[in-house]
Amino acid sequence: MNPHRLEETNLAEIRRHPPVKVAVLPLGATEPHNLHLPYGTDTFQVRVLAELACRKARREGAAVIELPAIPYGTESNLMRFPLAMNLQPSTLGRVVADLVDSLAAHGVPHCLLLNGHGGNDLKWLLRELTGRTPVNLFLCHWWKVGLDEAKRHFEDPGDHAGALETSMGLAHFPELVFLDQADDGATAQTRFTAINQGWVEITRPWHWLTTNSGAGNPREASADAGRAITERVASRVADFLIHLASEPVDERFPY
Repeated sequence: MNPHRLEETNLAEIRRHPPVKVAVLPLGATEPHNLHLPYGTDTFQVRVLAELACRKARREGAAVIELPAIPYGTESNLMRFPLAMNLQPSTLGRVVADLVDSLAAHGVPHCLLLNGHGGNDLKWLLRELTGRTPVNLFLCHWWKVGLDEAKRHFEDPGDHAGALETSMGLAHFPELVFLDQADDGATAQTRFTAINQGWVEITRPWHWLTTNSGAGNPREASADAGRAITERVASRVADFLIHLASEPVDERFPY
């Protein structure tokens, strides 16, 4: 049993420990990842990182708990690929908001949304819930936490099923990685310089952007790189959880 994982612990264990200060909610997805990674890649990755970060934080005395991961996310731009499973942003937001209400009812003061999928950008939800919930909400995209480490290993970490995600797969679920089946993850350019340079944004219809849903060449991937990136991300997130759990909350929090 891992007492820092809500789905594995029990009521006796919960009562034995101090009240939870920080809940970590991993956000995953169910979608294709090129031809070589499993549909559950985003969920598998973020669960590993949440588990390691919460384990380390608990060992340092922080009252944190890892909530069960949400394995579905927003896939509206991948729906031309078979069995991408979509939750509209508003639906996902309602699910998360209901879970935040549960945390509020149980007196948990902080929640970190640890995001593993690019479509789950819930910054809008943090804005919407500000002032409506006593729970302090934080959003973290794990790949941003480890980007500096990823750039030490890869010329191009990739956007989706590239070297970064493939390395995470080789490190944590190698039996589900079939690298010999992958294409090169080439992506198309739009007709507009402004979009290609990033200062005008679109939702990027994935069936036009990619060939087989992959964005980024996975050939540089290695299990060693995946383990190094995992360690960097989990350590940084754990340090944040430890600080957050110990920080007094006053009217100016977090300032």
